[in-house]
Amino acid sequence: MASDLQTNISGASAPHSGARIGDVVLRTEGLTKHYGGVHALEGANFEIRKGEHVAIMGDNGAGKSTFVRQITAVEQRTRGKIWFDGREVQFEGPLEARHAGIETVFQNLALADDLNVPDNLFLGREKTFWNFLGPFRVLDYKAMRAATMAGLEKTAVKIPNVGQAIRNMSGGQRQCVAIARTATFHSKLTIMDEPTAALGVQETAQVENIIRTLKEDGEPLILISHNMRQVMDLCDRIVVFRRGRICANLRKEETDGQDIVAYITGAKTQPEYADAT
Repeated sequence: MASDLQTNISGASAPHSGARIGDVVLRTEGLTKHYGGVHALEGANFEIRKGEHVAIMGDNGAGKSTFVRQITAVEQRTRGKIWFDGREVQFEGPLEARHAGIETVFQNLALADDLNVPDNLFLGREKTFWNFLGPFRVLDYKAMRAATMAGLEKTAVKIPNVGQAIRNMSGGQRQCVAIARTATFHSKLTIMDEPTAALGVQETAQVENIIRTLKEDGEPLILISHNMRQVMDLCDRIVVFRRGRICANLRKEETDGQDIVAYITGAKTQPEYADAT
């Protein structure tokens, strides 16, 4: 039965469309993205289960961010299949992925510079009053501001003035707003693409505490990071990309930083991923 299917990251046969796949939150099979003659992602078989935190590592241009853009439908895949929350999916765009339960912090933050903090947190899912204006609605700014303050308190993000435009905030504050937006709304999967790359020590610690809170709440997380210490502290498993392909899938307790670097540089490759060399 489909519910008894045991999947694995090396590419076991996928369930039929619409079939349940147990506690697997996200699974990809043969996920591929070509830009003309450039093969940015090739045959990525990946899965993450409920409550699991998985790091994706690799050198620049290895395909990490491309992989995330296919999952979240920022771009449409060349080929391959995606199962999310037990169903095969074909998201038309990132808003559809978000409504399905995938919250993402991209490297470019995806914030609207001219909007304030509440408007950014609720962009695309605004709270409104029900009234008699037909299809028109009036935004409930009071409710959105209250929910924003609760979300910032939950994530311990301190923004002195939530009413100011995002463009007037520091890089650290902007990053924290993006993190808070992700953590404020209950999600089935959170994805963070280099969330601390531009942050100082204190702000990095704050983001890492948010990630630990997600772990305590049982929310699965995909973390793209070059920070080896961070990956080993926060994640259960490490998936390494090289030249657009997955070349290793490692349990944290069975590896170390030196071993991971060997996979990143191509000095080592797991046998099941021999095509990645």
